[in-house]
Amino acid sequence: MKAYERFLKYIAVWTASDENSKSVPTTKRQLDLGALLVEEMKALGLSDVKMDEYGYVYGYLPATEGMEAVPALGLIAHLDTAPDYNGRDVKPQLIENYDGKDVELGTSGKVLTVKDFPRLSSYKGRTLITTDGTSLLGADDKAGVAEIMSMVAYLQSHPEISHGKICVAFTPDEEVGRGADFFDVKGFGADVAYT
Repeated sequence: MKAYERFLKYIAVWTASDENSKSVPTTKRQLDLGALLVEEMKALGLSDVKMDEYGYVYGYLPATEGMEAVPALGLIAHLDTAPDYNGRDVKPQLIENYDGKDVELGTSGKVLTVKDFPRLSSYKGRTLITTDGTSLLGADDKAGVAEIMSMVAYLQSHPEISHGKICVAFTPDEEVGRGADFFDVKGFGADVAYT
C-alpha cells in the first residue's frame, strides 16, 4: 500500500479531539484509528504493539542483525484532528496533473488561491489531495501517520536495509495541547525521536 493510500484510509476515520473534555483521550473516536493502527502494525510484524489505557499506540521494529548497538530512533505522530472545523465525513479530492492555478474545493465555494498560497503553483504537474471544502482534510497529522507506517512497511519489505531499533508511537489529543501528558517516554525507549 502506498503512503497516499494509507493517508486516504486514515482520513476516513473521524478523530477530532475536544478541548472541553476531561477524559483521556478527550474523545473515544481517536481510539478507532488507534485500534486500526494496532492491527496494521501487528500485520507488518512490529513487536510489542499495544494501545494503552490513554489511547497511546506503541510498536517496535527491531534492529537488523549487527545494528543492535545503534541508538534507537523514535518516530511519533498524532491521531487527532483539530476540533475547530468539521472533521467528520471527509471527502478528499485528488487533483492529478495539477495545472498550477487556483483550486476550487469541491462545490463548497471555497478556493485555495495562488495569491493566498504562493507555493501552491510550485506543485504544478503533481497530484494534490485536498478537502472538498466541507471538512478538514486531516493531513495534520494523518499524513505523518501514513508516512511512518509506509516507512515501516518499506523497511519490512526490504530486509537488506540495515537499521537500528525503530520505536513508533501515535498519540491522542495533540490538537488540544495534551498529546504528551501521558506519553511513556521511558517505556518508549527511543534514544532520539522525531515528531
